[in-house]
Amino acid sequence: MEHLWKQNLRQIEPYVPGEQSSDPDRIKLNANENPYPPAPGVEAVLRSYDPAALCLYPDANARLLKASIARHYGVAPEQVFVGNGSDDVLALAFQSFFNSDKPIAFPDITYSFYPVWCRLFHIPFVTHPLTADFRMDPADYAAPNGGVVLPNPNAPTSIGEDLPFVQALLEGNRDAVVIIDEAYADFGGVSAVPLLADYPNLLVCGTFSKSRSLAGLRLGFAIGSAELIGVLEAVKNSYNSYTVDNLSLLCGAAAMEDEAYFAKTTATVITTRERVRRALEQMGFSVLPSRPNFLFATKDGASMRELFLYLKQRHIYIRYFDLPRIDNYVRITIGTDAQMDAFLQATEAFLRGDYDGSYGPLDVLRACPPLTVVVPLVLFGISIYTTLGSTSAGERVFCLAVSALYILACNISVGCIAAVRDMED
Repeated sequence: MEHLWKQNLRQIEPYVPGEQSSDPDRIKLNANENPYPPAPGVEAVLRSYDPAALCLYPDANARLLKASIARHYGVAPEQVFVGNGSDDVLALAFQSFFNSDKPIAFPDITYSFYPVWCRLFHIPFVTHPLTADFRMDPADYAAPNGGVVLPNPNAPTSIGEDLPFVQALLEGNRDAVVIIDEAYADFGGVSAVPLLADYPNLLVCGTFSKSRSLAGLRLGFAIGSAELIGVLEAVKNSYNSYTVDNLSLLCGAAAMEDEAYFAKTTATVITTRERVRRALEQMGFSVLPSRPNFLFATKDGASMRELFLYLKQRHIYIRYFDLPRIDNYVRITIGTDAQMDAFLQATEAFLRGDYDGSYGPLDVLRACPPLTVVVPLVLFGISIYTTLGSTSAGERVFCLAVSALYILACNISVGCIAAVRDMED
């Protein structure tokens, strides 16, 4: 008999993060991390930190880090909320502000965890399709709704909008909370923070993972009216008052305070991004206008799925999305100049058809699980034994040849399936 308690378990299809390869020789261009280390002050904090301080709880109000963020953005500390990564901050915002029976709205092509959270938190939602050139239209969000959440720049499309767009969106949604997710705004985007004075229903979210090079530390923040921030604090304290640890608070403040290093690294990423964009366009790629630290590109007559697999076999990881409208695009994180040169060279080789045996039988077999190799070999041995009873040498040769071709076809088919299944979501 089925245990009754199992009927009460939450059933949900979770968000699957991008592939995090442990390959030491990889060139990792699939997760939008910053290729440069954090500010020198972060290393100084790590070297001087007293481990004995870990026996104490961190500051639940995160006052040091809030003050650093407030100074950078020119707001009051009580307008700042910090959490364990921007995903955590955004998830808290979904729970805090989207509580009506009206659906919240976001684009059809954007972060795939938005609908996952809606299902998890029982929030009704509606998606609005991007235009043919992957832009958002504020008019789509003018209808009554339970809230709006928009990434700016958007992901994975890389397109960013200016302040008049955000202001038009806010004017059409004065009765709902509008969340602008600015994870990538520091690489050429425009922040909506200056609009906070006129729109108390606006919440701007940011992260330390991209421009501050702290993806491994998990720090995110939100800036809004004191009223919105107060609600976020209340919800956070309802389940965990200590979401950010002592060490992270110190490292985050050190990263935020070093304005010179921040300006240097973001400018370097932007310069590399534009160089790679021009190089891809010279190869015949169409590259969407980009304001984050990645490019979104396609090429007529070329399979981006095959490019993804080809690069992966060379330990170069980019992102491929098997989704409607963007299933022949790839997203390419901007790495160091050396990493991007390796990417461009491999891409040129792919376009030339210079596969260097990458899609040969040995590679296909390597993609197969062990049983898919062993089983056909056993079958091949059986076929040999069977054909020994044939009446003539010609019959035996013919049976063996047919068996070999059949088994080879099986291996190739299974290998291809295994390779495709190994791709990212």
